[in-house]
Amino acid sequence: MGKLIVVSNRVGPLKDTGKAGGLAVALVDVLRDRGGVWFGWSGQVSEEGTFGDFKIERSRNVEMATLDITKADYEEFYAGYANRTLWPILHYRLDLAEFDRPFEQGYRRVNERFATRLRTMLDPDDMIWIHDYHFFPMGGQLRSMGVENRIGFFLHIPFPNPDIITALPRHAALVRSMLAYDVIGFQSQRDRNHFVEYLVQEAGGERIDESRVMAFGREVTVKAYPIGIDTEGFAAFPATVEGRRQIQRIRSVLGPRKQIVGVDRIDYSKGIPHRFRAFERLLEDYPENRGGVSLLQVAPPSRSEVMAYSEIQRELEHLAGQINGRFADVDWTPIRFIVRGFPRKALAGLYRASRIGLVTPLRDGMNLVAKEYVAAQDPEDPGVLVLSRFAGAAEELRESVIVNPYATEEVAASLQTALQMPIDERKHRHGAMFERMMRNDARKWANDILADLAG
Repeated sequence: MGKLIVVSNRVGPLKDTGKAGGLAVALVDVLRDRGGVWFGWSGQVSEEGTFGDFKIERSRNVEMATLDITKADYEEFYAGYANRTLWPILHYRLDLAEFDRPFEQGYRRVNERFATRLRTMLDPDDMIWIHDYHFFPMGGQLRSMGVENRIGFFLHIPFPNPDIITALPRHAALVRSMLAYDVIGFQSQRDRNHFVEYLVQEAGGERIDESRVMAFGREVTVKAYPIGIDTEGFAAFPATVEGRRQIQRIRSVLGPRKQIVGVDRIDYSKGIPHRFRAFERLLEDYPENRGGVSLLQVAPPSRSEVMAYSEIQRELEHLAGQINGRFADVDWTPIRFIVRGFPRKALAGLYRASRIGLVTPLRDGMNLVAKEYVAAQDPEDPGVLVLSRFAGAAEELRESVIVNPYATEEVAASLQTALQMPIDERKHRHGAMFERMMRNDARKWANDILADLAG
């Protein structure tokens, strides 16, 4: 068996995964199991860009190979088409999408350049696994260069219904390039169904069976593979030195009060302003919570060069100030808003010390925060997950309190339900979700996709 080649926009780290997201940890684990290469962007901008030398880092049987991109590549491929065109469309925000032809040209140029450089490191029996919306067309580029290896693709964010995706100029060319893959994976059954509906309605495709589709002259596997986390590993984090320290800090601040926690990047898809308003409604409609319940929102910034994101941060700061000014007391602050990230072990402590995990994206591919919150709970006294119906995780975490994030009163009422939930019910809900997450962890996710890719 040849090596596994994983391709993603951002790569690593291979060694210090303490601050890495759940995806990075999962990919490192599967690469170490099989041996291989992790290929992508270095995160750096240089004059040579994709024509420069590979930056190589090795850890045991895994090699990390990255390339720089140029300033024009960054502005057109990354900040432009990926984040100002594809990201909003795939999150159902046509009102925010920018249709700029130079962005699209830059996107295709960078995909072609990365495919050209990747081809030089391939052996005939290698398997290639390409990730996310940055590289939709890379499989097609590789096929046009004569690459016959098995190639899989996994989309980490939503895939909208055909009415939305057809608003993208030249959508047919983009989707057609995806049919170069042998296996196409999505986070949820809903996203998978949207893609198949597009193929049938727009491309004259045909459903062969539950997992196979014929379109553009190719028969491919199209399935939902819900990504998991290292459930067992994350469940141990609250007992670490860093985890215990964070729990003690939170409890010393809270005293007998209860805490609701939200952890999200600052992004319009996460619905944080809606969340703040729902918490405000909780204090309005259920005044017994005043002075007794607080919301901790951890929101590290993302893509700060895109105007929409800095506007969201200003809106959140304004909302938090307004709500705190209205309800705060000398010994109680309703909303604490932290604009920086935490290491994963410290986050596990935050989750454990919080009675409610509030995960209410307007759209999300999966949302691993929801799974991390469940994993971090004390099984003898677990908190309650309040989860958006529009997160991919809602298909699996059915025992959470499912809400419509747009419905302020509904979210407030669900928070009140969660705050008052008896311990036996909390234990039952948590146990069912935790058991399912143990079965469907990150390693199973990767192995299921790679088994289908191996054919």
